[in-house]
Amino acid sequence: MLYGYVMVGSGGLESILPRDVVEALGEGVRVSGRLYPTLCLACRGARMLCGKARCPILVKAEALVRVKGGLDREQIAGSTPPAAFVGRIGYPKVYVGPLLPNFYGDTVLLDTPEWWLGKGIEEIVSFRYSLVRGKSRLEVKAASTGHRLLATLQELAMSVKAVDAEAVFEKKPLKMLILSDIAQPFGPSAPLHSFKASDSSVDRRIEKAYYDRDLKAAEAVAELYKKGVLVTRIQRAFSLGMFGEGKRRRLVPTRWSITAVDSIISEVLVKEVKNHPTVDKYMVFYLKNIGNLYIVILIPKPWSFEWIEAWFPGTPWNPEGASPKPAIMGDYESYWGRKDYPSIGGCYYSTRLAATEALSRMRRQATVLALREIYPDYILPVGVWNVRESIRAAFKSKPRIFDTLEEALRFAKGLLKVPLQSWIQHSTILRGALSQTSIKDYI
Repeated sequence: MLYGYVMVGSGGLESILPRDVVEALGEGVRVSGRLYPTLCLACRGARMLCGKARCPILVKAEALVRVKGGLDREQIAGSTPPAAFVGRIGYPKVYVGPLLPNFYGDTVLLDTPEWWLGKGIEEIVSFRYSLVRGKSRLEVKAASTGHRLLATLQELAMSVKAVDAEAVFEKKPLKMLILSDIAQPFGPSAPLHSFKASDSSVDRRIEKAYYDRDLKAAEAVAELYKKGVLVTRIQRAFSLGMFGEGKRRRLVPTRWSITAVDSIISEVLVKEVKNHPTVDKYMVFYLKNIGNLYIVILIPKPWSFEWIEAWFPGTPWNPEGASPKPAIMGDYESYWGRKDYPSIGGCYYSTRLAATEALSRMRRQATVLALREIYPDYILPVGVWNVRESIRAAFKSKPRIFDTLEEALRFAKGLLKVPLQSWIQHSTILRGALSQTSIKDYI
């Protein structure tokens, strides 16, 4: 041990970290005042808490799924879905560029996660690895000052169909797969020399928001959602700085834009559902999808929301050796909401979005308890879209309806692998409900 620092081990990794940032505890790791079951779960490959330049877990996963072959030239022509990427490294000067495959046709599926439910991880990785990413450094203020490449990408973002395009790179693309717990995977990339695209069929809804330079960004997001624009397409345009008051427009890194849009839309829906009466029964929805089990319990009480995850040993954020049992953590908001960013990350907002959508359709409000078990066959993170679309699908299934919380929990207990007592221990909602009755009825 060094003065002012503490040695932290996680998943076979050891790093020296500032004592005031991280403290190792027997029950987990405390990062900036918050307790996490593992350092990896606190970091999720984004905060680089282990002190390394790249997350060793993600690097290993990338190597396991790396596709042989690929693009071996400095020029590519094909149909972009359309798709674009805005990085975060080096902010406020970030990498921006298009994504396109080396073939023509209807490629919209390759960048539309709303259509991926039920597809395996290998198929999703194949979609993303086929898209080559061009990179050019831009100031985030280019969204308000203007830039030729950015203008082309913004025009693409308004398209309703795939667009034929051509890119010339400064060198052959680097054959790798970039993984994130927030964004969908990204494939090969190279510095961009030039890019051009053919004319596109514009979505008039997005176009109108783009040209309205008096409309605030959050208002644009909410309006487009209400008009039926896919969340992924709103996120893409938001990332490219297409919304907001003219001089205040900025590029937003892709991973930030995903969480921002989920948060904005779900906040609007929360305000709406609070005007409806509560559900009159206990309702349980569930879904199993690519190594995940999702369970949502609607409780007939005013709005509150909780999202809890259990990462089993051998999963990305609880690698073998990091924790001998499932690492559980979650976040909660009362009727009055929350002001700080949830420690569990962007999936909190993607789940809240799916839950409030369902309640809006029902014209009801409820206390929402959402649980997720992640098993070892979930071999790598594919983005929060997976959570959002899985919860959406769960809500479209026929619910199991019960008269009491005891009955609802007994049913959920039969689906879950983690003991119910562990969920109760980590759940603000369940502890509150059970404080009014005997806990023995549930264990």
